[in-house]
Amino acid sequence: MSIKLPRVIVLMTDFGLNDTYVGQMKGVILSLAPSVQIIDLTHSVAPQNIAQGAFLLGKSASFFPERSIVISVVDPGVGSSRQAIALETDKHTFLAPDNGLLTAVFQTQNIKRCVTITEERYMLSQRSSTFHGRDVFSPVSAHLASGVPLHELGEEIDPADCVQIPMPECTTSDNGQSWDGNIIYTDHFGNLVTSLDSKLFDDQKQWVVKAGNNEQIPVVITYSDVPVQQLLAYKGSSDMIEIAVRNGSAAHRLGLKDGDPVTLTIRSQNKS
Repeated sequence: MSIKLPRVIVLMTDFGLNDTYVGQMKGVILSLAPSVQIIDLTHSVAPQNIAQGAFLLGKSASFFPERSIVISVVDPGVGSSRQAIALETDKHTFLAPDNGLLTAVFQTQNIKRCVTITEERYMLSQRSSTFHGRDVFSPVSAHLASGVPLHELGEEIDPADCVQIPMPECTTSDNGQSWDGNIIYTDHFGNLVTSLDSKLFDDQKQWVVKAGNNEQIPVVITYSDVPVQQLLAYKGSSDMIEIAVRNGSAAHRLGLKDGDPVTLTIRSQNKS
């Protein structure tokens, strides 16, 4: 006889951890479904940065346990006419505002169905117009984890009608001799994650990244390939090119921020 494991609920927000918002969400979930397990993916998405949240979610979803329920809340339109949706794929169920936050999920996963979240009996009875993470998405996730079928949450809609946004990308104008992109986000260590997709260029050539002051930053395998406090670029765990300082902060060194341009190019050879 197979053992039925408790459902996993994954949380991703731009709420940060200095306030009580995340704790309140967890309190609602565990009050309604005390046996669930909760994973905090991150609560450090840059405030209101939907594209960054979509990128992080898309790069992370393959690592969640199957049948996870994923709450994603980066919601500058909270309280407006934007819809709340529940999206079921062949792996997971995603709950989010319909504002483009699930763009990478739509693009990379096998979509089974999507419904609007309108059934009030699965929400908190008293709801704030500014905190749907607690009052809508958290109780809905708990009810789903407890066995409520997706179709009971609201009307089924065509996934093609959901909002999708342009995702971070890199482009070339010289047949792959160089690639232009931008910084997507800065991690806890000050590493700069870029939209330069490491799958797109020939790793047999010597590449450098130009950013900020146009200094040529060598593309290497890992931090120990350069001396301490030296800049480096490398293929990060998400398959994107990242810029770092060994035992330091690239963000602090270069003074760069999300959205700033970067270029990947073949190392120039100095003539003697």
